[in-house]
Amino acid sequence: MTRTIRIKSLDYIAAAAAEMADCIGDFRIFAFYGPMGVGKTTFINALCRHLGTDDVTNSPSFSIVNEYLDRYGRSIYHFDCYRFENPEEALDIGIEEYFDSDCLCLIEWPERIEPLLPPDTVTVTMTEDPDTAERTVVVNFP
Repeated sequence: MTRTIRIKSLDYIAAAAAEMADCIGDFRIFAFYGPMGVGKTTFINALCRHLGTDDVTNSPSFSIVNEYLDRYGRSIYHFDCYRFENPEEALDIGIEEYFDSDCLCLIEWPERIEPLLPPDTVTVTMTEDPDTAERTVVVNFP
């Protein structure tokens, strides 16, 4: 199953995050693909806010992983794998334990750790129309 979400501007990001949240279901691992600057972190932050986190959300560029709590006190893990040189570095931080935790895992730059992604990973591809700056979010469910 595939779902396409359009974000016309930042004014629409909360509605787009709500649409994404509505289709999460029982899936727990989401791999966000897209070029630098397309808005992956901004979209993930909006999604976390929609899920009820009161935590300050930001890019885990240096910490690699941030943990937020949703409105029910469940953990949401936000990964930025950009700095990984190889998948083994992700193993060093125990990424498989995060994946096995049954918590929501939102992963930026998943191409750096693709061999480690579970088969039930949902791929989320973000693109930008250079003429309109509209973002398209394509969610592919396994």
